[in-house]
Parts: sequence; C-alpha cells; structure tokens
Amino acid sequence: MPTTPIMPGVTEPTYDLATPLDLDYAGAFADATEEDRAHQQRVRQFVQDEVLPVIDDYWERAEVPFDLVKRMGELDLLRDGVDVEGRPRVSLLGAGLAAMEMSRGDGSVATICGVQGGLALRSIQMLGSDEQRAKYAEPMARGEILGAFALTEPTHGSDSVSLETTARKETRDGVEGYVLNGEKKWIGNGSSGHITVVWARLVGDGGDNQVHGFVVPQDTPGYTGTTITGKVSLRAIWQAHVVLDDVFVPAENALPGARSFKDTSRVLFATRLGVAWAAVGHAVACYEAAVAYAKQRVQFGRPLAANQMVQERLTKMLSTITQLQLLVAQMTRLDEAGTLTGPQASLAKYTCTRGAREVAASARDLLGGNGILLQNRVARHFADVEALHTYEGTESVQALIVGRDITGVSAFV
Repeated sequence: MPTTPIMPGVTEPTYDLATPLDLDYAGAFADATEEDRAHQQRVRQFVQDEVLPVIDDYWERAEVPFDLVKRMGELDLLRDGVDVEGRPRVSLLGAGLAAMEMSRGDGSVATICGVQGGLALRSIQMLGSDEQRAKYAEPMARGEILGAFALTEPTHGSDSVSLETTARKETRDGVEGYVLNGEKKWIGNGSSGHITVVWARLVGDGGDNQVHGFVVPQDTPGYTGTTITGKVSLRAIWQAHVVLDDVFVPAENALPGARSFKDTSRVLFATRLGVAWAAVGHAVACYEAAVAYAKQRVQFGRPLAANQMVQERLTKMLSTITQLQLLVAQMTRLDEAGTLTGPQASLAKYTCTRGAREVAASARDLLGGNGILLQNRVARHFADVEALHTYEGTESVQALIVGRDITGVSAFV
C-alpha cells in the first residue's frame, strides 16, 4: 500500500475513500430510465473528476468554486431539474439521482445548484412572465447569470410567512415600479450572484399586504449583500445578509405569478424532495468512506472490517440508507404522478436529514481520529448535513406539518 510521509521517520497509509459503490441494495431505483442513469452518471463523473480533487481546499478557505460553477453550466447541471425551453427534460427521478450524486460530492456545490436552479430559476420559470423567462432562463442554465432566492429574514426563519420586508408602488423619473425595504439572511449567492428573487409584502397605496416576488439585480443602488463569515458548514458557498434600502425596481421586474405566500410555497414545495435526495447523497458519501476505511485500516494486526462490531455498524448504516432510498424513490413516483402531498414531502425531508445525520455520525466515529480530517471526506459531510437538516424547513416545522396531517389539529403558534 502506498504511503505518504507525515513527519520525519513516520509514515501512514494513504486511504482511498472516494470510490463510488453504486449503492442500491433494495433496487429502489430499478425503474430509472437510460436517460435518468445517463444524467446521474454525468453528475458522478463531474464529482469524481472535478469536484473531489479540489473541494477540500475551497471548503477550508471558505471560497466559492466559481470555476466549478462554470463547468456545471457547461455540462447542463445547474437547472436542478427545472425545464428550460430548448434543453432536454430531466425526469423527477433523474433530477433526484443527480441531487444525490451532487451532494455525495459536496454540500456547498449541491446547494449552489439548488439555489441557482431549484429556487431562483424555478421561481422565474414557474411565476415569471414570458419576457422574464426569455431574459433569464437560458443564461441562468448556462451559469452566465447567477441567481439568489431571498425569503428568510434575520428575525423570520421558520416563521417566513410573517416576513417584514416591504414593497411599495412608486413612480420614479416617469418609471412605474416598486421600492423595496428590509433585510434578508442566509441568502445563498446573495453576495456573489447577479440577480436576487426577493420576496416582500406589498403595502401602501394599491398594496394588498400579500407576499409578492421581484427580480432585483444585485448592482441596484440600495442593495447590499454582505457575506456571512465564521460558518462551520457549507463553507464553499457564500450566504449573505442582504439589506434593501429604498431599492427601486421597475414594474416589469415583478413576478406576475407571485401574488401571495401560497405562490412562494409552490416553489418551496417543488424543492423539498430535492433536499431529501441531497441528504441521501451525504449519507452515501459517509458510508462509502466508512466501508473503504474499514477495509484498508489495519489495527491489532487485521483490517477493521474483520471485527464484528464494525460489520454491525456498517450494516446499520446500510439499513438506514436503504430505507431513505426507498422513501425518496416512492415519494418521487408520487410527485411524477402529481399526487404528492405537502405532508408527504415534509415527511421525506424530516426522515432523510435525520437519517443522514445518524449515518454521518457513525461514519465519523468509525474513522476515529482520521474522521475529522477533510481529506477523508466524512468531516465535511458531517458538518454540511447540519445545514441541510435546518434549511428549507427545520425538523420541528416539518414535524408540525406532518403532525397536523396526522391529528387534524394545528400546533403552529
């Protein structure tokens, strides 16, 4: 086995922990088409060849891998399954498999894709005008225009329906439009992109006090996006604290299909399964590393894999992942059929992020001290799963959605 010097007179084996295992123990994805598999394989090849060799450095420096983002655009991997005219349709199963593979590579890169395609591009495609779709969709798919999705506020995370950012109708220099004021927080690409889809409550004369959506160029006067520092999770994507200080946008920048929080929720609902798929990807990455390490790491004169306790732990991890795979596959079938409900999507997100946390913790423990080194994969996924567990609806919020469906009684306060 090749060795790498650690310090003078000391050597340690180099562990190969990044080999894909094609994990599908119960045949959860057996009905995937050739097109689905080809899309999945394209993401996997990108992850193996371009993401894994460099991502630790970006993650450690807390820098966005803009070169990888450009490549994602070239490979048509930024849409996150959103349909764009002139580009091949990706099935929901194909999009899920791609999200799993992308997160298997890195959570930050996967989140960039989810923000760009799943949230910003989807908002424009789902709720925008023909002119807005024509202006933004193709450049966003190519990665030439990077988008953000600004809903969460410093004082309104889970309680996003109560957002305080406002929009007022106003005419400036003969141009009818809207003036936006407020703050947003945890906005992916909010300080490193080109446009931000801002959600604000329409108030004042002609206002309806409902939540509306607006496309805001980030170079608009009054828009300030400050990168949040000191994160221990998702370090290779810049998330911003956005301040909107009398930001004026013309009326044509309003999304005509975004007229209430119900419309915002339609976008979020469409992305919830993607988060569940991403959690499966993180779990798979940790499991792959744990299996490879158990086979290669020698202690007490034999591989770790020769110990009963280790085999039992790997079996438990596989059991959890298999359950998660079966769940997301079935929920995706329901989604394709148009019968998926909000509580079902919430149950998928709730279950998969919890399961991924368990697998990541077990893998970290199995790797011992080597489990906290970035080069061994698990530590990065271990940290990133914590963010995944929280964003797009915390565990508690998902539980309340499902609990309301179970009991018929709302426990939201």
